Amino acid sequence: MDLLRGKIKNLYFKYLAAAFGSALITSIYSIVDMAMVGQYQGPEGVAALAVVAPIWNVIYSLGLLMGIGGSVIFSTLRGGKRNKKEDENEYFTAAVIGSVVLASLAWAGIICFERPVLLFFGAEEVTLSLAQVYLVPIKYVFPCFLFNQMLAAFLRNDKNPGLATGAVLSGGIFNVVGDYVFVFVLDMGIFGAGLATAMGSVITFLVMLTHFLTKRNTLALVRPFRALDKMRKIVITGFSTFFIDVAMGILTVLFNRQIVKYLGTDALAVYGVIVNVSTFVQCCAYSVGQAAQPIISINYGAKLGDRIKETLKYSLAMAVFFSAFWTALTLMVPNLFIKIFMSPTPEVLQIAPGIIRVYGISFLLLPLNIFSTYYFQALMKPKAAFFVSVSRRMVISGLLILSLPVLLRPDALWMAMPVTELVVVVFVMARMKKYTKELSIS
Repeated sequence: MDLLRGKIKNLYFKYLAAAFGSALITSIYSIVDMAMVGQYQGPEGVAALAVVAPIWNVIYSLGLLMGIGGSVIFSTLRGGKRNKKEDENEYFTAAVIGSVVLASLAWAGIICFERPVLLFFGAEEVTLSLAQVYLVPIKYVFPCFLFNQMLAAFLRNDKNPGLATGAVLSGGIFNVVGDYVFVFVLDMGIFGAGLATAMGSVITFLVMLTHFLTKRNTLALVRPFRALDKMRKIVITGFSTFFIDVAMGILTVLFNRQIVKYLGTDALAVYGVIVNVSTFVQCCAYSVGQAAQPIISINYGAKLGDRIKETLKYSLAMAVFFSAFWTALTLMVPNLFIKIFMSPTPEVLQIAPGIIRVYGISFLLLPLNIFSTYYFQALMKPKAAFFVSVSRRMVISGLLILSLPVLLRPDALWMAMPVTELVVVVFVMARMKKYTKELSIS
């Protein structure tokens, strides 16, 4: 695949297929777990996994911080043909070192502070015990989840997106089959779901490592010159993508605590379903951005503005498609999601449609807003990407989550995300137009 001279349409959709499969299958870990546990243990099991959800956001976001941040610089250097492979691999090495450090810290944190962390995330007596049982096997392989995100980003930028997808597919298939066998056949319940997830992550990691045995591999560990400075650049470049996921975890905590305070356990169970539907939508948005990023980064380094604009055209078309698809689905069949993820009570079925339909309006703009962060990063505009991430996932959304139930009524909480996406898209459209106009035309 020649990212500098190949036909953009073919390149983009080949990368999109790989990125979509990788991003979507990654979400299988938590989504299948929730569906199986919800069918086995009902709304209490779903609520317990909603409490665990922020942990996934944190560990995945740390992997994206190193993976996206390092691989964007890796591809930009390659496109500019500066400093050759050795300098490119200094950033790969710095990303690996950073991943080891972050994984070690996160691992120690979940082992030493599991109970207070889960209580902070909104756990109560029943959900706390279930969440702790689920995490028992996962704690043994916790770093794998971070390394899988980091390696997938570099494999895509090293022209092997198919292996990244295949690796995640292998682990995802095992997780689906393992969930059914462990949860139902072996009657392990929520522990079995955690065991299947843990084993699936190890399989994904091992398959990704085979890239380094192939002839197409150009990644290598080298001694990085001024390693701390390179890590700083990686963090700055990747921070907005990192913040999307970690801030989603923060928002989940805020939602959990507000729901428990104002609306009760049934609403928390419905929110657990929404979190997983939202994960699907975000995976679609991630795939649009991840497909475009390697192409845009390398062509930005080579100053080929016309190729970047063509890539943008296909990306926006796919963002519109995913927006329309998910918004229509949540508006038309909201209780379908409830029945997939749990054995619902009549009370849950009664309140779910109103909650899901209101929250689902946010899916109309979510893909575009998420894609914009990848676009800004690929154009080396980290400040704009950072502003979008912080606004969506912290400042505007956080203020609305805290204030709407107080200023209006408790169920106004569900309007927080639709209003947030609407405000942010105004900035996104203005900046995308400005930066696209500034591109050089080859």
